[in-house]
Amino acid sequence: MVTKESIETAYCFLHQKLRVYIYSNMNWQKDDIEYAIASYIDSMPKDLYEQLAEGRQDFLLDHKRFADDMTLAVDKLERMLGI
Repeated sequence: MVTKESIETAYCFLHQKLRVYIYSNMNWQKDDIEYAIASYIDSMPKDLYEQLAEGRQDFLLDHKRFADDMTLAVDKLERMLGI
């Protein structure tokens, strides 16, 4: 079961990381953010990740799609929160 608290936590974390990621010009910083998100996914409620991923096994884990996936995840979380 996905709780409001887990959605809020995921939103705060992903939103903050996305803002840094999209404005960063430092590859090492972007790599650190990708690593942090991958680590966060390990502790994220499985049900929430599955809702965000919509069946994609590599959601938020594919370097080539990372920025797009982050944007999509934040958008979905905003809709879930009614923002």
